[in-house]
Amino acid sequence: MISINEKTLQDLQFPTVLETISTICNTDIGKQKAFEITPFKNKETLMQALMQTSEYVSSFQNNNAIPNHGFDAITHEIKFLAIEDSFLEVGSFRKIATISATANFLLNFLKKFEDYYPNLNARASQVELTKDIITMVDEVVDKYGEIKDNASPDLLDIRRNMNVVRGKVNQSFGAALTQYNSLGYLDDIKESFVQNRRVLAVLAMYRRKVKGSILGSSKTGSIAYIEPETTLKYSRELSNLEYEEKEEITRILKQLSNRIRPYLELLIEYQNFLSDIDVIAAKANYA
Repeated sequence: MISINEKTLQDLQFPTVLETISTICNTDIGKQKAFEITPFKNKETLMQALMQTSEYVSSFQNNNAIPNHGFDAITHEIKFLAIEDSFLEVGSFRKIATISATANFLLNFLKKFEDYYPNLNARASQVELTKDIITMVDEVVDKYGEIKDNASPDLLDIRRNMNVVRGKVNQSFGAALTQYNSLGYLDDIKESFVQNRRVLAVLAMYRRKVKGSILGSSKTGSIAYIEPETTLKYSRELSNLEYEEKEEITRILKQLSNRIRPYLELLIEYQNFLSDIDVIAAKANYA
């Protein structure tokens, strides 16, 4: 076994080649892996790597182009899942489902076209194919990365109640607006928002005549911003429901994190596999 010294590698411009391959990679992990390439110590692994690159090069000419292998790194998610009782934010689950779908699609493709890509499929066959992760995430998270209304029966109830109460907030505010406007108590702008809440723009001289809670006033002091009394009651109810919604979402995310946690090793494999393919693709493009 011959070992190549650093000076020889420099003379061969090996670091420059690695830098070029790194820039061709699509993913940050792939870029990092490209920089870490070293000369092969044995013929078997060397030939395997050459054949994988050669197969990828052939995919540019044949009719079975290798599908997309790009992904958003889930390194942060992997670290978090490794901590017992930790839970991931909703956006993280969408990333996990996406990387799983990308890996599955590529695994299926390489298996189907094994005749064309035997060495790439040999690498792929080390990775388990499962739809479980995607299914679990899809039950809870929609395609926009939001928690689905029916993620739990309690959440569905809370959100239905929130919609009813929001309707009552708007209805009661509309009634107060019409009443006080007809009495001439409101400024020309009629209404505004203070602290994310809808308020009446009441002329200062009439502020004692309007029942409700003063949430502020204009810079000149000529307008008092008042939340009508009837609306206030429903706003408090809505705040309570929003708190309940937040608590239920946390419970759902904890539950989903616990269900995904047993697949931690597989997620690490998915990221590893896709970043390996990224480097092979970059070598093929360079070739």
